[in-house]
Amino acid sequence: MVLVRGLLGDVLRRKRLRQGRTLREVSADARVSLGYLSEVERGQKEASSELLAAICTALDVPLSAVFAEVSQDLAREEALVLAHPAIEPEVVASAA
Repeated sequence: MVLVRGLLGDVLRRKRLRQGRTLREVSADARVSLGYLSEVERGQKEASSELLAAICTALDVPLSAVFAEVSQDLAREEALVLAHPAIEPEVVASAA
């Protein structure tokens, strides 16, 4: 099963790293605890819409762009699962 929170966390982490920013910088700008932001990026916490908006504002990225990228990643994961139904999505994704 593909977890959207994991894909969302991956997208947020990629955007942050592309900007060369640290978790500490983004958490301060978003007014979110460092630990909580880390858990969101690792897909361990479900982020509220308010929290996602704050993170996106801190990253200067539209929330719609984040969701669009998550949607693309989800479609790719689903296609991999359909192509290899006996294999867990994480295994297929890491092999791609």
